[in-house]
Amino acid sequence: MMRETFVAATTALLDEDPRTALVLADISADVFAPALRKHPDRALNVGIREQLMVGVGGGLAMTGMRPYLHSYAPFLVDRAYEQIKLDLGHQDTGAVLVSIGGSYDSAASGYTHHSPGDVALLDTLEGWTVLVPGHHDEVPAMLREAARHDDRVYIRLGLQENTRAYPDGGKLRVLKRGGPLVVAVGPMLDPVLAATADLDVTVAYTNTPRPLDTEGMRLLAEGEVIVVEPYLAGTSARLVSEALSGLPHRALHLGVGRAEIRDYGTWEDHARAHGLDAAGLRRSLRAFLGGGA
Repeated sequence: MMRETFVAATTALLDEDPRTALVLADISADVFAPALRKHPDRALNVGIREQLMVGVGGGLAMTGMRPYLHSYAPFLVDRAYEQIKLDLGHQDTGAVLVSIGGSYDSAASGYTHHSPGDVALLDTLEGWTVLVPGHHDEVPAMLREAARHDDRVYIRLGLQENTRAYPDGGKLRVLKRGGPLVVAVGPMLDPVLAATADLDVTVAYTNTPRPLDTEGMRLLAEGEVIVVEPYLAGTSARLVSEALSGLPHRALHLGVGRAEIRDYGTWEDHARAHGLDAAGLRRSLRAFLGGGA
């Protein structure tokens, strides 16, 4: 649903805003076909050339356009990292990168389609806002807000969704109050809520891990903090440490492990293998908080 929502919302932006541009590298060209025909000067498909896609996006941005670039996360971020660093960052131009596939959504396509390290890669660069919606209804507002400025934005779409949307998830949104703080990023909220149903913890949600809500983190942290992210475990460790500087605390960072899961299967299979389903999260949380398995 997130991908479909992205296509509909971006097509509407192309119709409404002459500054909006779209650059594809074959992925989703079929569903964007009407937009490609209607706006040939602003909606482009460069073929299977992701580095070129980013370069074209940077060039469009330098002319005053607002380019939206789209592909699977490993092709959009991992493969085109040098162009993101140079054609956007070094040139100080802005673009909206919208990925699908996440960490392992396309598990059946093999490791070439996995990208658990995409956010960590962007963390090496300056000035990126990272948005990780937990529900498709959070996506349109993200896309429209990104059209109003020229900053560098990464929107990470996925198959996994929470049962309800929280459009106000930019700051830490408390959904359960108790003891130690558990921060759920994007689609990790539902499994976190299931895992902590009978645990004395505070659960807070965000769909905007960059910039991290450091003020909210300091207000809510009570000695122990657990961060659950749908990408590489520990991606936010540095930022959490900086946010809680001067406050005594223990931290646990849960996410996709570094060991490659070589089976194919589904995204649900990979979530279980990485301990990111409700049962796996519960085991990790109870072990960290002293409740055993």
